[in-house]
Amino acid sequence: MAVFSDKEKYTVIIDVFLFLATFLLFYGVYYLSRGMTVPFSLTDEPRITLDPLYLPYYAGRSALRIFIAFFFSLLFSLLYGYIAAKNPTARRIMIPLLDILQSIPVLGFLSATILMFINLFPHRLTGVEIASIFAIFTSMAWNMTFSVYQSILAEPGDLQEAADVLHMNGWQRFLHLDAPVSAIGLVWNGMMSFGGAWFFLAASEAISVMGQNIQLPGVGTYLAVATTEGDFTAMFYAVITMFILIVLIDQLFWRPLVVWSRKFKIELSESGQQPSSWLYEALQRSWLMNCLVKNIILFPCRAVNKAINFFADAVASFQQRLARDKKKHVVDGVIKGVLLLAAVYFLFPLLQSTLSNISEIKVGDIENAVVLGLYTLLRVLAALTIGLLWTLPLGVAIGLRPNLSEKMQPVIQIISAFPANMIFPFVTIIFLKYHLDFEFGSVFLMMLGTQWYILFNVIAGAMSIPNDLLEAAAVFHITGWRRWRYVILPSIFPHLLTGLITASGGAWNASIISEIVIWKDQPLIAQGLGAYVSQATTAGNWPQIIIGIMIMCLFVIMANRLIWQKLYDLAESQFHIE
Repeated sequence: MAVFSDKEKYTVIIDVFLFLATFLLFYGVYYLSRGMTVPFSLTDEPRITLDPLYLPYYAGRSALRIFIAFFFSLLFSLLYGYIAAKNPTARRIMIPLLDILQSIPVLGFLSATILMFINLFPHRLTGVEIASIFAIFTSMAWNMTFSVYQSILAEPGDLQEAADVLHMNGWQRFLHLDAPVSAIGLVWNGMMSFGGAWFFLAASEAISVMGQNIQLPGVGTYLAVATTEGDFTAMFYAVITMFILIVLIDQLFWRPLVVWSRKFKIELSESGQQPSSWLYEALQRSWLMNCLVKNIILFPCRAVNKAINFFADAVASFQQRLARDKKKHVVDGVIKGVLLLAAVYFLFPLLQSTLSNISEIKVGDIENAVVLGLYTLLRVLAALTIGLLWTLPLGVAIGLRPNLSEKMQPVIQIISAFPANMIFPFVTIIFLKYHLDFEFGSVFLMMLGTQWYILFNVIAGAMSIPNDLLEAAAVFHITGWRRWRYVILPSIFPHLLTGLITASGGAWNASIISEIVIWKDQPLIAQGLGAYVSQATTAGNWPQIIIGIMIMCLFVIMANRLIWQKLYDLAESQFHIE
């Protein structure tokens, strides 16, 4: 007589597998995090060996940095995007500021923070690790924040009215309306942010700032050292390691999240085809996981939810009392004043240092930077246009066909997450061998790192189109171009806009890598602001770093005021599902 049925045996196997995997995960995090706190000094830096046996350890260190940065990016995007979407006054400041932040190159953030973090943790590698994680954070957070902001603005009006009728407080609206509405776009933009993190991994780990060369253990540093030494074998090992790592993260992390996020799609009728994930199904069947959720995880979550609910009710009651007493504007003014003073207090040292360096800037440097900015602007526009031509039709096809999404999503995730700058050395060899014009070739390199922003947002937008809307279009025989014009393009327009904005900022950011590439000691340099900032950062020339970043921010602000803000207003007023 059998003790266990086949189904029970399968469940036991799943539980054993999950238990071992969880143990290995926690032990791996513990082991890898120990290396982040070892002694460190600028005269005794970590050294990178090209022995392939070290690659699994380097891959683990890189993945840990990216996941830590992703966690803080998620928190930041939810908080920042929520405030910007809900508060019109704050929005006028926060969205242009977000445009500026996403345009500042990763090397710009590193230049401003690396010494500060090293001084916070003297004689320890922790400061350098935090600086690297912060740099990775700056390559992830802005894209996710725009996604949350756009999703909340595009919330269906009937759901907002339902929340009002149910007298939901701010926390309840966020938990049951704002967060679910943002889920699909946030998952797909999170994938894209991971791709952006891999893209800037080498710049974040192999740090060359203010004349100091600091190499953190990681795949990005391994590739940078291999490229500098011209070691093709080591470069091949790095590419294979990165490929394996990306496939594992896709299958163990992103694929289950894509399947889970489908439950938040707003529709009256469900599509017949749904994406699937072997890990998601295993987690649902697991007795161990169900016990863990019910007996351990739910209790603290409910306690936190109850505490936040109590606080949200108190805040709502206080605001109503202020509104009755007509004192709300006074309290708002006090809060704004306190925030302004806090900002001045924390930013004053940085502003003082910046002003002292600005005094060394010459008029000729400004004129040169503006001209170089125009060159980079043309490359950004070319990269956006070329990327849009192929990502729009492909993204819609994937988003509207779950069976195609299931097949293509892992492929796209792997290709987009694979750092385009890993193939830059090979491209550099081709340009050097055949004497090709790098002024145009840098557009191709820039596009490799930015086109995915558009694709992933288009996929998220197409996946968010209610199935009943598509069925109505089919009933009325709306096909071909009419279907694109009256159903697809209006439905995905807010997501497409978010993709274009983040791709634009990403293109400006990617210019520091795509306008200057080096193979051994042979550089290829395209005239542009990215190459200007990159060379200034390597040389530790603060006046040029500042003027380069300021001119870059000026171009982004002009684009925001003249183009993006008007399109956002159009998306909010006309292109969202009621």
